Amino acid sequence: MAPQSFTAAAIQFNPKLNRRNINIRELKKVVSQAAEGGAKLIVTPEMATTGYHYLDRMAVSPYVDTIPGLTTAQFAPIAKEYGVYIVIGMAEVDLESGLYYNSAALVGPDGYIGKYRKIHQWVVENYWSVWGDLGCPAFDTALGKISMIICQDATYFESARLAAVNGADILCFPTNSSGTSISMLQQWAELNGLYVVSANRSNKEEDFEMVGLSAVWSPYGEKIAEAPYSGVEEGDESFILYGQIDPRTYENPAKDRMLERRMDSYKELMLFLGPWDYVKNTEPRFIKATAVQYQPDIGNKDANIENVKTLIRNQVEHDVNLIVLPELSFVGPVSTQKKNDIDPYAETDDGASVQAMKQLAQEVEAHIVFGFVEKEAPHYYNASILISPKGEVLGKHRKMHLSDWDEKWATPGSTITVTPVDGFGRVGMMIGYDAAFPEVAGVLAVKRADMICVPSSWSGEYGVELTMNQAIFPQPYPPGSVSTWDAIAKGAQAFTIVANFTGTDHRFKGRSAIYNLDQNYVHDRTVIADDTEKVLMNDFQTMKTDWWLDQEKLILTRRTNHYKPLVMRTPSIL
Repeated sequence: MAPQSFTAAAIQFNPKLNRRNINIRELKKVVSQAAEGGAKLIVTPEMATTGYHYLDRMAVSPYVDTIPGLTTAQFAPIAKEYGVYIVIGMAEVDLESGLYYNSAALVGPDGYIGKYRKIHQWVVENYWSVWGDLGCPAFDTALGKISMIICQDATYFESARLAAVNGADILCFPTNSSGTSISMLQQWAELNGLYVVSANRSNKEEDFEMVGLSAVWSPYGEKIAEAPYSGVEEGDESFILYGQIDPRTYENPAKDRMLERRMDSYKELMLFLGPWDYVKNTEPRFIKATAVQYQPDIGNKDANIENVKTLIRNQVEHDVNLIVLPELSFVGPVSTQKKNDIDPYAETDDGASVQAMKQLAQEVEAHIVFGFVEKEAPHYYNASILISPKGEVLGKHRKMHLSDWDEKWATPGSTITVTPVDGFGRVGMMIGYDAAFPEVAGVLAVKRADMICVPSSWSGEYGVELTMNQAIFPQPYPPGSVSTWDAIAKGAQAFTIVANFTGTDHRFKGRSAIYNLDQNYVHDRTVIADDTEKVLMNDFQTMKTDWWLDQEKLILTRRTNHYKPLVMRTPSIL
């Protein structure tokens, strides 16, 4: 581990297509300039030595290189002279197989260190590059453990998660992005406790515009530095972005959470269910959803039930068909010292809270998701239930990842389920702290959840407000958007309804929300509540099929053969 803070540099470099030698010569100048400016880690864009758009193997064949090879040998003297580490985005040829890869090479003061081959590819490189076959290794260096992923990889939570599980401290991200791939970097930094150094281009190649916005993100999801936005072609001028990395923050809350992962419950991440998936929905559904945000009277079940009934009767519109309430909806996060102290608040599936919500669901003719303390002797669970407009219990989720306050009495759940509802859609649930583990949303995506309900009692213990440059979105995020919950919606490609408490007594932060699948998709919207008591409503249509990414495409492009470290114990996190 580096003993003190150091500078990282993202090189916003615009290569010329088909001009590898010129590109390498110019890139070396900029890399040397960054090293002279004090950078100890330098990251270049995707395919920085060749340009990006190649229609087939023949077109790119004159410009591929081995790793290690001539290209890494060009940068090794710079790394040695300045004592720096350099990540080079390039097209690789494997001499043994003759296959080509979209790769990134890591060179350090002592020469070549290692490489990464892009796992999740975008359309263009599919014509010449094969899928990466090296996983996502973390390389030991004097600066810390360094991993690399490339561009489209960021669309899949598994990529950054693999780096974290393998012990990375820093995630280097070469990209050629029009905005989509870089829009997820803050989320993956915060959820995985990683520094992310992202190097993008800022010009136009063929008909594709890259937006700049190279960035450095902290393990807490803080924006350390960000390059200017480039919305139009801006020529070939390079830009160096500097950001500070502090090794003292390599150990952080997100890294600590790695030890709380429930690998046995994530096994379905390894399943590949496309294209022959017979359980998925095949028809879009129109959903009008509500997240009910209110200040609980902690432990006063009767008063909270009446408050919720009043809010729903007075404020929920008649055509709403899904209502989501916060975690432990009618008792709140009660404080107990030992397991049996929770018993006065606990009930079975036919208890008072369940009966009250069955009656309310029938009255307002809507599905209701709410939370309660479930008693199934000798265990207690932090549970949520889905009730139909006919007053029937359709599904249940037991919180899997327990918080400080409920681990004193609750038994963790062990399964992640999706409930198919005729004429409505496939409903997934998670509770509170479950949201901080992206594997849960990943399994819900594999099981084809159309929407994910998240009863919460959030007071800021995970998640940060999204701060990426909003210029990349035709429909900017509303103020108060939270990284963790947005990552659920985008990572699972499922509309996500979060219901949280508000109130200063327990420092609840509100921000109940209904998240769209992608802020670039303008036909639906994300809505966010502030910290006041309110009923938040939004409507959307499930099963998007007219956008560049939807859940079907996500499922069909997952590379499950690389995900095994996510579902088994590895030495790096023991």
